[in-house]
Amino acid sequence: MLCAISGEVPEEPVVSKKSGLLFERRLIERHVLDSGKCPVTGEAISMDDIVPVKTNKTVKPRPLQAASIPGLLGIFQNEWDALMLSNFALEQQLHTARQELSHALYQHDAACRVIARLKKERDEARTLLSEAERKIPVIPASETSAPITNGKRSIEDEEVGPDGKRIRPGITNDIIEELSSCNTLLSSQRKKRQIPSTLTPIETLESFTQLSSHPLHKTSKPGILTIDIHPSKDVIATGGVDATAVIFDRASGEILSTLTGHSKRVTTVKFVPRDDLFVTGSADKTIRLWQGANDGNYNCLHVLKDHSAEVQAVTVHATHKYFVSASLDNTWCFYDIVSGRCHSQVGDPSANEGFTSASFHPDGLILGTGTTQAAVKIWDVKSQSNVATFDGHVGSVTAVSFSENGYFLATAAADGVKLWDLRKLRNFRSFAPYDSDTTTNSVEFDFSGSYLALSGSDIRLYQVANVKAEWNSIKTLPDLSGSGKISCVKFGPDAKYLAVGSTEDRHLRIFGPAGMDGSEDTV
Repeated sequence: MLCAISGEVPEEPVVSKKSGLLFERRLIERHVLDSGKCPVTGEAISMDDIVPVKTNKTVKPRPLQAASIPGLLGIFQNEWDALMLSNFALEQQLHTARQELSHALYQHDAACRVIARLKKERDEARTLLSEAERKIPVIPASETSAPITNGKRSIEDEEVGPDGKRIRPGITNDIIEELSSCNTLLSSQRKKRQIPSTLTPIETLESFTQLSSHPLHKTSKPGILTIDIHPSKDVIATGGVDATAVIFDRASGEILSTLTGHSKRVTTVKFVPRDDLFVTGSADKTIRLWQGANDGNYNCLHVLKDHSAEVQAVTVHATHKYFVSASLDNTWCFYDIVSGRCHSQVGDPSANEGFTSASFHPDGLILGTGTTQAAVKIWDVKSQSNVATFDGHVGSVTAVSFSENGYFLATAAADGVKLWDLRKLRNFRSFAPYDSDTTTNSVEFDFSGSYLALSGSDIRLYQVANVKAEWNSIKTLPDLSGSGKISCVKFGPDAKYLAVGSTEDRHLRIFGPAGMDGSEDTV
């Protein structure tokens, strides 16, 4: 009698009441518990339908291989081979486990060393800070006419109007004369200025590709919101979502300094081409003025707290002595760079909008600002009055940029980029490069006024023409961060490269012609 499942003589035979078939007990039990059906007929059965068969104990016949000495030797050889293979697999697993354990112990030791070094550096920094605080002299209040508390002028020492607001000294006649002299000089020079021979030609721009990518900001809070490039050094500054500003040397690919102090994201950064000064603005409503030290670090000179909402933009005047900040509190402030004194705070009480962007005209007597209500406002700096308003955008105006020729203004918003003729105060051209769900986040003329760059879900370069001629597209560069949210783009000197930042990527990306110096990828 043979089992209906295995085809072998069963050791413990059982028979099904329904089908009458013979099975090995252990095999039919497992099958019934799994499926509840007869493996041969497919009928539903249970263990109650299985009846044991009483038989005499039988001795299984010896296999044919075991019936001779050569057969037995073959069986032993097979078992020995299987044992050796099992032993080899175990040795391999042991070797792998030892390697993993060694690597884990090495990582643990390295982490302990790094932690110990960081603790030592922290303690040394605390000691140096304590010593520096003890060495700072205490200046009596009588020795200064404008005391500063934590970088902010004390309200008690400034005149306060009937409405409780501080009275600003205003832009004095001496400052106006200085601004006017600068305007006259720059205007006369512009008429004689030629496009530099060192300017990157269009053919080279067409070959631009990503040269390098540098992780400057924190992984936990990625995102670069603003970029500026020093006009005379190969140095780039970025402001990030992680509330830091980073000074980066492009040639060496090294971070020169990381500026901390803001409590929220850094929304704007600007180099001042004198005395190694640097300005940052933040969503924490403050502006910080920094000065470079001999050791490469930057020290905070002033913390300015004149705004009551996020600071969105900072723009430096052509004299390099003054700058303007623009805020969502619907005011812009005119500051002295060295002293940090706010000469004038200008707003429009009748308007319910905040400033989202700002830029000085190259000659310095006109200020352009963008607002949350899609308007572009032009201001006379001398009188601090709104002399023109450009309407037509959709959504907040994210960026404004004046061309070096002094005639064109480019503005960006959710509906794309608009170009304005300042001579006739009209819009003469518009670009709508993206769909309605993609905002154009930045727009920028190069220093010569020959090229225009804009960014949103990618980067687009255009050749600047006149009012009537077509502005041809030169190149479209992809967003290699993968976020589709490029926040800022800036031309390098002579348009030799582009610096690009994204709101969801901590990497500063450099685009330029293949083979350009500094093209090694540092990721």
